[in-house]
Amino acid sequence: MKPFRFGIEIGKLPSKSWRDDLKFIEDVGYSSILWTDHFGPQWEPTTAMASTAAVTTKLRTGTMVYCVDFHHPSVLAKASATAQLLSGGRIEFGIGAGWLKADYTQAGIPYDKPATRIRRMEEAIKIIKSMWQEKTTFQGRYYQIDNIFKAANLENLSPPPVLIGGGGKMLLGVAGRHADIVNVMTGLPEGRFTGDFYRRGVHDGYMRRIGYVREAAEKAGRSFDDIELSLALSHSEMTDDPDSVIEFQAKRRGITVDVVKNNPSFMIGSVDEVKESLYELREDTGINYIVLGLPSIEEIRQFGIHIVKDLTGK
Repeated sequence: MKPFRFGIEIGKLPSKSWRDDLKFIEDVGYSSILWTDHFGPQWEPTTAMASTAAVTTKLRTGTMVYCVDFHHPSVLAKASATAQLLSGGRIEFGIGAGWLKADYTQAGIPYDKPATRIRRMEEAIKIIKSMWQEKTTFQGRYYQIDNIFKAANLENLSPPPVLIGGGGKMLLGVAGRHADIVNVMTGLPEGRFTGDFYRRGVHDGYMRRIGYVREAAEKAGRSFDDIELSLALSHSEMTDDPDSVIEFQAKRRGITVDVVKNNPSFMIGSVDEVKESLYELREDTGINYIVLGLPSIEEIRQFGIHIVKDLTGK
């Protein structure tokens, strides 16, 4: 059983306090802070990642996740390798096939079918991983690379671990073949968050999706046990009145109370109840890497003080 570690998926921090916020995040014991990649009011992820590494010493940082259609793989390879070198090996390289249709519409980028975007992502991953190791030539359907230089000399450091998140069988197959970390979710075929996203996230849905990762890893000759499983929480809250919080979250997201109660991405209850739920989740699924999904600063602080500080490494 892998020990617990905890991360944060976020788009930005308050501009006046971000250094202090990162210091708290590092000091309280969070393992990572991972930056989103969208065209909304979020910060640009590579800049945020590099700035995080510059003002911390232990905190891992990276992306959750780069959208392959917004960046050429040769650029991502070089940026991530450079960040890995300068941070002393603290980068988690998250990459995905894109999902938020509004991003594509606003930027004027064609929103191809999921299968096309996933195949393009897998080609990009092959290029990036090769460029981390050596000069690379690649002739694929979507990318052609001709004897491009190694991304950076990592000296005695390993390349960044690859993080892939998703919920569909095809995407999780790519994750099983290539990822070091898999963030298991329920998929967003609608191109936006809907109630179905949460309804698909009941316990059995996660188990089925983890099975897709295992199957693909074993077919590729990889050990499934070498893959770290992650879950991004939709909401976490320590409270003595969980029923009212659950009702509010259900109403806010257009789902039933039962969906909230049966979806492990909602961790709501007393401190002891949340801890017990996390232990049960790990026992049932093998998920040990818990990521707060787009939390408020207060949520980061409360979860850090009551959960991260106690459970990290256990």
